[in-house]
Amino acid sequence: MRWLLVVSLLLARCVQAETLSGTVISVVDGDTLTILDAQKQRYRVRLGQVDAPESKQAFGIKSARSLHGLCFRKTAKVEWEARDQHNRHVGQVTCEGVDANAEQVRRGMAWVSPRSTQPGSLLYELEAYARVRGIGLWSDPRPVPPWDWRPGQQPR
Repeated sequence: MRWLLVVSLLLARCVQAETLSGTVISVVDGDTLTILDAQKQRYRVRLGQVDAPESKQAFGIKSARSLHGLCFRKTAKVEWEARDQHNRHVGQVTCEGVDANAEQVRRGMAWVSPRSTQPGSLLYELEAYARVRGIGLWSDPRPVPPWDWRPGQQPR
């Protein structure tokens, strides 16, 4: 029984979030940016629990510009728990005190990712807010989520 407790504690430690911090030096698209830390190391970061339109998709450029305005050349903190298939750190991004993940959804510049977001998350309320008001991508009568737009891909 004692070994079960030890294993549980080790596993709990493995899923704890780690923190990155630094300055945002580039914005790739509406849910991806690059951070440069104090040691001059670069980290590619993807906003977790959201999925922004692809660059060539409707609202793709506007979404990237929105994230640029929120984070570019600002101090960012990233609470991350995993890396994706592209080796990006995936997590919660805060740029000078602003929750970038939530703000992108509230502005109608990203969808909540149903695959990685727990039911009851505040992000769903923010998405509903933008949808009801026709903000951002929700001004389109038939917005296409990026996981449907990308051929053969599932939600992130």
